[in-house]
Amino acid sequence: MEWRHTIAEGLAPVVDLVYPPRCPLCGDAIARQKGLCMPCWSSLAIPGSPKCKRCGRPFGSETASDETVCAPCLAHPPRHAGIAAGTLYNDASRQLVLAFKHGGKIAFAPMLAGLIATHLADADESDPPLLVPVPLHRWRLWKRGYNQAALLARELAKLGKGELMLEGLERHRVTPSLGGLGRSARQRAIAGSIRVPKSRQARIRGRDVILVDDVMTSGATSEVCVGALLKAGARSVQIACFARVLDEALDAAA
Repeated sequence: MEWRHTIAEGLAPVVDLVYPPRCPLCGDAIARQKGLCMPCWSSLAIPGSPKCKRCGRPFGSETASDETVCAPCLAHPPRHAGIAAGTLYNDASRQLVLAFKHGGKIAFAPMLAGLIATHLADADESDPPLLVPVPLHRWRLWKRGYNQAALLARELAKLGKGELMLEGLERHRVTPSLGGLGRSARQRAIAGSIRVPKSRQARIRGRDVILVDDVMTSGATSEVCVGALLKAGARSVQIACFARVLDEALDAAA
């Protein structure tokens, strides 16, 4: 509500006085809450151009252009309509993700979503895309207390990037933790575990969708989600995440 936002803004200077803001990565003093110090901002790997036309993978070569398609996309054309990543996965983004996902630092959501938002177009008010978070199984949601992808989707909706649809997907089968697994193992673990509930299919049919997650690692989870959304009739599915692990890092763990 607007009045809550106004009160929060009014109290911010008092909060900063009583609890001086600190950078969540290094602990140094910063000007305001919900941010990083300049050195830590600089340590984040922000993807830029040139990048793959299909998936947004940044190219290391200056000879490429934004119209170039990367080798993985040429070999296996993706079903998604592109990947909008706020950062590339490195030590700095890893610390933020762990604190946000497992450390209960839900106050990070606006900052992380803000980085994602810079890579997304503003929504067309007459036909906005649906912002659908990658789902958690109800047992994992109960244990953690929140779905970090849903928090990011909610913030992206506030930033005008689409229409929030929190329950567009459901994880109807418990899957093991995917941390530390290589590409093939992740694909086997996640296969067939996510679907669009029948009650949500009519709303998705014919709409563009932005699938929201905190980290995109192998793409196994997003692949299953994209497939389920397209099967339900989505016109297109773009992936939006805070941190993206490039294949080189994943292959080393496979």
